Amino acid sequence: MKPDEGGASALNLRTAGILDASELSECPGVPSLRRLLQGPVAVIECSEEIPCNPCEIGCANGAIELGHPITNRPMLKSDQCSGCGACIAKCPGLAIFVVDLSAETEDIVSLPYEMLPVPQVGEIVDALNREGDLVGPGKVAQVATSKSNDRTIVVTLAVKKGQGMQVRALRVGGAEYAQ
Repeated sequence: MKPDEGGASALNLRTAGILDASELSECPGVPSLRRLLQGPVAVIECSEEIPCNPCEIGCANGAIELGHPITNRPMLKSDQCSGCGACIAKCPGLAIFVVDLSAETEDIVSLPYEMLPVPQVGEIVDALNREGDLVGPGKVAQVATSKSNDRTIVVTLAVKKGQGMQVRALRVGGAEYAQ
């Protein structure tokens, strides 16, 4: 989407259901670049103050905290996060990802997926950004179902270095890339 004449993005959570850069920077669940470069860590892109806490309850490490009231936005204690990804399928808003920027040659992104067909390990898929635009190819590294939430699948993609904080969705069967 092109910026409007004032230079600000025309897309934001209120107008398009998509977080813009300023909204994302205000999310207390987004870890620092320093932490992202250390290994897998949850990225919580939840900007709404709604009564919801499955991520807090589901985190065995106590790395996600809402506190009181329950309408607080989730705060990530990134030093306590192991990057296990248990929180991804717990989030009814599909707003949690695990990102690993520590490798030299690729970024790794684990994301929620509730579509059919389910991608297969080794498959090349279209990696998409928050707006649904193509970022590039992603190679499916893992597909995991959650025992506690049978509808959300967690798909882990290997993407080009520098794309880890952009990729937030995928499209199976996109004609963009040959296997």
